[in-house]
Amino acid sequence: MSMINNLRAAVRPHRRRETPFDTLRPGHAPSAVVDCAVYQDGKRVGESCSPREAAQRVKLCRDQDPGSFSWIGLHEPTEAEFEGIAQRFGLHPLAVEDAVHAHQRPKVERYDDVLFAVFKTIRYVEHDQLTPTSEVVETGELMVFVGRDFVITVRHGGHSSLKELRLRLESDADGSGLLGKGPSAVLHAIADHVVDNYLVVADRLQTDVDEIEFDVFADKSGRGADVGRVYQLKREVLEFKRAVTPLLRPMQLLSEPIQRLIDPDIQKYFRDVADHLARVTEQVHGFDELLNSLLQANLAQVSVAQNEDMRKITAWAAIFAVPTMITGIYGMNFDYMPELHHKYGYPLVLGGIVVICIGMYKGFRRNGWL
Repeated sequence: MSMINNLRAAVRPHRRRETPFDTLRPGHAPSAVVDCAVYQDGKRVGESCSPREAAQRVKLCRDQDPGSFSWIGLHEPTEAEFEGIAQRFGLHPLAVEDAVHAHQRPKVERYDDVLFAVFKTIRYVEHDQLTPTSEVVETGELMVFVGRDFVITVRHGGHSSLKELRLRLESDADGSGLLGKGPSAVLHAIADHVVDNYLVVADRLQTDVDEIEFDVFADKSGRGADVGRVYQLKREVLEFKRAVTPLLRPMQLLSEPIQRLIDPDIQKYFRDVADHLARVTEQVHGFDELLNSLLQANLAQVSVAQNEDMRKITAWAAIFAVPTMITGIYGMNFDYMPELHHKYGYPLVLGGIVVICIGMYKGFRRNGWL
């Protein structure tokens, strides 16, 4: 709460002050800034600079190009590190708290003239064989603040770096690319980058699901695949599902004309991202339903196998019951029993036991019990 109160006071113009973090350059410890640059006419202006210098450069560039903006990239900043940027760009304290502490649900929110977007990043974890403890997907978080003249990205996790994305956008040197459309173009590029990774991970997960499905129905023992493997893959798919599903509606909203902070020329690109995201969402829901069916099929196979075992046990118990009953009768020590003094009584009883047991065995075998 103290952080939020401090930030609320900091965003007031008459209380704004410079902090040491504002003067740090990218790569200088202990700064969390990965890269910071100013863009004019869709091209990068100068080298990397501090957030304070970026804000000053944008003010100078806006006289020549009203679409000039700064892009500040950070990786896992602390509260103290992010405080200076929050003050300078007037970021809402609640959004700042979400960006610093992470573990947020994918969403897009608007705070006055700033859009705050949260994306879950997904990375497929390579593995030779799926086991009950295999990690299949690894998640991270990417927060994006979009204002009229700035973009601030905050990344949590060790994957999904935006370095290659930034270089790809900057490689369009004539300024006719997306960067010429301002901060909303960067938001689209990030959303498209994240969703494209979703497509790659979904295709890789399809292979794992197909492998599990084959194992469940191809096991010659009739007991299916190890249920732990099925359950572990389902847990990983659920983690993927929690990253994808909540993002669909925000992407659709960004493509609608009501979003004043999104350039009209960029909105049609968000429709394309929303379409790709809808495809991934359908795939993930399909994986979840299929794994539910595989779990049920696996449990059914186990039940069938147990029933077969019980039938075999019952059949053998019935066979062994015959000699037990006969010998039990002849074990009664009565003086007057008809067969006790018969010359061939003993071999006849043993022969009868063998014949009855063989007959029962063939009957059970014919009926599929043995």
